[in-house]
Amino acid sequence: MKLTVLVDNNTLIDRYFLAEPGLSFLIETAGTKILFDTGYSEIFLTNARKMGISLLDLDFLVLSHGHLDHTWGLDPFFRLLAEAKIEGYPCKSPTLVAHPFAFLSKRLKGVGEIGSLLSPEKLAEHFELRLSDGPLWLTENLLFLGEIPRNFDFENGEAIGHIVKEGGEQEADCLFDDTALVYRAKEGLVVITGCSHAGICNITEYARKVCGEEKVLDIIGGFHLLNPSEIQMNGTIEYLKRLGPECIHACHCTDLYSKIELAKGVDLKEVGVGMRLEYD
Repeated sequence: MKLTVLVDNNTLIDRYFLAEPGLSFLIETAGTKILFDTGYSEIFLTNARKMGISLLDLDFLVLSHGHLDHTWGLDPFFRLLAEAKIEGYPCKSPTLVAHPFAFLSKRLKGVGEIGSLLSPEKLAEHFELRLSDGPLWLTENLLFLGEIPRNFDFENGEAIGHIVKEGGEQEADCLFDDTALVYRAKEGLVVITGCSHAGICNITEYARKVCGEEKVLDIIGGFHLLNPSEIQMNGTIEYLKRLGPECIHACHCTDLYSKIELAKGVDLKEVGVGMRLEYD
């Protein structure tokens, strides 16, 4: 499997790409191309073009959850596909995979809508929708985890705003749509996260359970450690020490303090736009 970072909060040093508070990865495995999240804007398309990567032949588009920094790039991607079809360029209509709650309206007081700007009905014009709260195998070795059980008390995070359900009913948004991918490499699992609102330890433990594999090789993505409590930080470090991954690539929504603390317990690697990782 090859993973390319198209969007992150940072770029690699001396690499002339664009960055923003968002996330987008391109994953290529077994002849299958998967775009994992679309970031906040069109820069995932700009960065891909600078890297010589076409996104007109994707097999899957996977969303980690519905927040703006992971879905608002859907609109420019929607336009890219429409324009390619208008001009007669070869392109695929990828299957869009997400949790069923990913397209609910998400509201934050004083801000308004912070969820997807496109409805499933509109997206169905260009994508085959596969909305699932359960695990889905995308390839023989790449799994969409679906809804993550939340078993670690130290990761019970606070709700962010509220969601609006059918009929206008509102409730606190506990981000039950937050999910991840996991790849079965020869030397262990590679867990690929968006923001980890469900908890990075909850996600990793569920990946191990569903795949029936104990060893974790790497964890890459947002860890949602932004000014974490001492209980959460210590609990996360102790879990990762016991887990013993070869390394981790914490990025996006992981602050400097958290990275410094994580580096005391595990081998923390740098992440930035332009980075490419390969796993057997």
